[in-house]
Amino acid sequence: MLYPAITPFDQQMLKVSGGHQIYMEQCGNPTGLPVVVLHGGPGGGCSPAMRRFFDPEVYRIILFDQRGCGRSRPHASVENNTTWDLVDDIETIRTLLKIDRWIVFGGSWGATLSLVYAQAHPERTRALVLRGVFLMTQDELDWFYGGGAAHFWPEQWEKFIDPIPKDEHHDLITAYHRRLFGEDQDEQTRYARAWAGWENSLAVLEPAEHRGTSPADYARAFARLENHYFINGGFLSEEQAILNNLHRLADIPGVIVQGRYDMICPPVRAHRLADGWNASELIMISAAGHALSEPGITAELVKTMDQLRSKI
Repeated sequence: MLYPAITPFDQQMLKVSGGHQIYMEQCGNPTGLPVVVLHGGPGGGCSPAMRRFFDPEVYRIILFDQRGCGRSRPHASVENNTTWDLVDDIETIRTLLKIDRWIVFGGSWGATLSLVYAQAHPERTRALVLRGVFLMTQDELDWFYGGGAAHFWPEQWEKFIDPIPKDEHHDLITAYHRRLFGEDQDEQTRYARAWAGWENSLAVLEPAEHRGTSPADYARAFARLENHYFINGGFLSEEQAILNNLHRLADIPGVIVQGRYDMICPPVRAHRLADGWNASELIMISAAGHALSEPGITAELVKTMDQLRSKI
């Protein structure tokens, strides 16, 4: 189903603005069709498995760890770390690699960033391939952190809210923010694991696939960065909101792969996106949740990338 594991032919630490260094790698065909892969979170980091959705004889595959996570440094830092900093970083990579136009591939928060980047730089975006659409709206945050998803996963919800005093349950993003950015790093890690655990428990359709407690360093970066972006509304003004700028995608073909039972990013947003973007195709996977690793989602993304190479 996935392509065999491949080794990067290029790995670099790139100095970018605001005192950050970001990890970037290339693999596959050095002269192939370029595709940049944007990981989720914010704060998730890229992984070797993300290389395997692309035929390495056809694609030049570029992955990087966004600011503050994975192998990028400083770790878990939210200073000079906004959506627009990340858009600038993507352009820095494209310019460095002398790529004129590329395919942008992203899921969850990576889909958000893909859309924002494409709207800012439509002339550089050859096509978009999105999974588990998240549009960085307050409604989506209210669903996930305000009790909507809790109606389906009450046991996991109890674990998420239990560390927070009841008088702060009305605004869990703010409550967690106080603790994730406190002075005690051990406390940060405790709350980070609770934050990450809530999301991890809802990522797949079958609970047996859960991977257990996240490593401390990963959880801390993931939780701090997510919370930082969410408490700031993704650093998107109303004028910059994705659905208000769909006209900028008019000439960009896109494929949206969405799990029907995605509890983290419910399908209604993917449907709204597709409705307003005539150049897109929405593919609903009937027996899938949110994760990139869901078998139906994996198979459709590989198929999409195999077909896309002959269409653009």
